[in-house]
Amino acid sequence: MSVADVNPADVNPTGVPPVDVTTIPLRVDLSTADLHPSLEDPALNSMNFLNEVANHYPDAISLAAGRPYEDFYEVEALPRYLDRFHRHLIEARGYDEAQARRTLFQYGRTKGIIHDLVATNLELDEGIRVDPESIVVTVGCQEAMVLTLRALRAGPQDVLLAVSPTYVGLTGAARLVDMPVLPVSGGTAGIDLDELRGTIHGARAAGLRPRACYVMPDYANPSGLSMDLATRRALLALAVEEDILLLEDNPYGLFYDVLSPGEHRVPTLKAIDEARQVVYLGSFAKTVLPGARVGYVVADQRVRAADGSVGMLADELSKIKSMLTVNTPALAQAIVGGKLLEHDCSLVAATVREREVYALNRSHMIGGLAKRFADLPVSWNVPTGGFFVVVDVPFPVDDALLERSARDFGVLWTPMHHFYGSPGEVRSLRLSCSTVTAADIEVGLDRLAALLADELG
Repeated sequence: MSVADVNPADVNPTGVPPVDVTTIPLRVDLSTADLHPSLEDPALNSMNFLNEVANHYPDAISLAAGRPYEDFYEVEALPRYLDRFHRHLIEARGYDEAQARRTLFQYGRTKGIIHDLVATNLELDEGIRVDPESIVVTVGCQEAMVLTLRALRAGPQDVLLAVSPTYVGLTGAARLVDMPVLPVSGGTAGIDLDELRGTIHGARAAGLRPRACYVMPDYANPSGLSMDLATRRALLALAVEEDILLLEDNPYGLFYDVLSPGEHRVPTLKAIDEARQVVYLGSFAKTVLPGARVGYVVADQRVRAADGSVGMLADELSKIKSMLTVNTPALAQAIVGGKLLEHDCSLVAATVREREVYALNRSHMIGGLAKRFADLPVSWNVPTGGFFVVVDVPFPVDDALLERSARDFGVLWTPMHHFYGSPGEVRSLRLSCSTVTAADIEVGLDRLAALLADELG
């Protein structure tokens, strides 16, 4: 049947002619002054701007994207993961076929349907032993951040602290819930503890209530910095002493430098947290696949209700989630659950190839920077894992320079000013090694060198 054979009455059985919106005169319907103030915050524009630049210059080599390596993805693996989780429902959980089908096809439990597998994964890979009921499976880690901040923001005096420079998604999430973010320097240790303590005391003296400090102790985005074990223990002690929570975000912890024989993983804050001071934010975007959009939050803090009953913070977060996304899509969870089951719930075992790729690319990038910029007033850090390297230059790095870099030199990177909460001149850029080949890195760094030479005159 062709379009010409369609009876308009069958398409629009009401008989009321539809409005042709293309004929409505152009006018301004709303003002941003009538919308939430966060919509004019630079943090909410950062991701869109960077994506737009990449879309406008598709032939430019991207040393900007923080996406995971994708050459190991297999479309045929998706039904295999789904089938594996389906069998798990029947064989391990004792569901009949109708229950298993309903679990996959229907609305699901707000806290998630793979919480038990997540708990097993955390115990195996991170040494974190938690009650599965303290886990809320979320639509990406971004939702986990929003839920946590929404719960903690009880009044206008509540503020969040965060290591600066900070992942822009955290800054944006805080802005959406009207929670100011007070920056704390990362220093050389991943966090300046003296500054953290001073910022807490200063905030309280100003009548504010610091609720938590957001940290990324392993190969932080964007700085690449990590905290050693002594710093982690001191941070936990400070959090207990000052009575604030720590929001630990750990998307890159598995990707340590396998090329260095002496390099080893440091325990997460949550693994050595003896006072339930840490809310742990997790994601399967980097370790399984970002397209599933599955993250989680471990919130095992005890919460006393008005009636005297005691529950967990996870239960409170699930109330918020029920009004936000209702539940995390079951099929997405099933894909992640199947991948976990296929590797006996260990993502350390599942990401061996990726870890090697990231280590090789990171080594190649750092070596390439040394080869090109050793005699120039340019410096860079040398992370021991993760995706990112930060390059410092002797001139301002802004969005206009990124646009010129993409247009005239064919290379993309990320201006570091996007990761600072306050306006001001920033003279650094972030390079990512996660989605490129060694050949791409070579060409991309050649193009970056040409841009920097042009800027330096």
